[in-house]
Amino acid sequence: MITTTIVLPVLTGLALFLFGMKLMETALQRWAGPRLQLWLERFTRTPVRGLATGTVLTAALQSSTAITVIAIGLVGAGVLTFPRTLGVILGTNIGTCLTTELIGLSLGGIGLPVLLASAAVWLASWFAGPLPQGRAPSVIATQPLAATTGSPATIGGRSWLRSVRYGSLAVSGFSLVLLGIEIMQTIGPALQSRGLFAWFVLQAQHSLLWGVIAGAAVTALVHSSAAVIAMAMGLAAVQGIPVELGVAITIGANVGTCVTALIAGMSSSRAGRYVAWSHILLNVGGAVLFYPFIHQLVSLSALLASDASEQIARSQTIFNIVCSLLALPLCYLNMWKRLEFRSQ
Repeated sequence: MITTTIVLPVLTGLALFLFGMKLMETALQRWAGPRLQLWLERFTRTPVRGLATGTVLTAALQSSTAITVIAIGLVGAGVLTFPRTLGVILGTNIGTCLTTELIGLSLGGIGLPVLLASAAVWLASWFAGPLPQGRAPSVIATQPLAATTGSPATIGGRSWLRSVRYGSLAVSGFSLVLLGIEIMQTIGPALQSRGLFAWFVLQAQHSLLWGVIAGAAVTALVHSSAAVIAMAMGLAAVQGIPVELGVAITIGANVGTCVTALIAGMSSSRAGRYVAWSHILLNVGGAVLFYPFIHQLVSLSALLASDASEQIARSQTIFNIVCSLLALPLCYLNMWKRLEFRSQ
């Protein structure tokens, strides 16, 4: 009974969600690949410009982890300096809010029609012929700038076909995300009838630290804060968990997502590890700062949205924007340049 009502829907929904996120991320990186490193190098000369660039690129690629890992790779390759990535790291936290805001719109009902339409467009794009061959995006973060910006033929030739093909593929990925969330939301009634889940909710009402720890642990396991936040939003939407617990899980998910950056930094240079640790300090510091004010954060988000899942999305947005803006002045300290010099 537990297998069919809880385990199977969670695994199926989570698999669709993660596959959809990866498909969307890969498609968007393929589309932006020849230009991505050029944009990062050109628009990160000040922390404010880096914040804006990190926000836009993360919102476009739908993956803060992708931008963070690319930034670590660029620093390790000597293309970017560590101080120039600080603003980018702040921007990735803001840009990633677009995912949760879109999920909060409760668009699950349109998932299947959008999937069928986008898949049809993607299949039709193959009748227009092959794309011009260019350098794979996977090597962007490790090659010098001149070697990866691409020739005009690579970047400009038949760019409309590249946009159509990878754009439709990205939309297909997002529709799978919506379908995955819709499947995971079906477990709400079954969870409410289980004593163990009720015990967890009861403990979390005494201390929301349980929710923070759970969010961090599960995110570190699945390597997707968006998936964990989506599950929390889905459970809150069906009254499976209170909004306060959902916000606590969301804050914990922001901490758990640092694991991927830490793994990427371990194989990079010392400057690359500095980038990873700056990402960790931002998210952990933000969690410590906001944890005592979770109830106030929920009250503020309730003024901006009435639906439980939307309140969690607003809380995530407020949390990331405030943390990034508070940390932005620190990016201008001269100590980062001295730290960069010592790492060389």
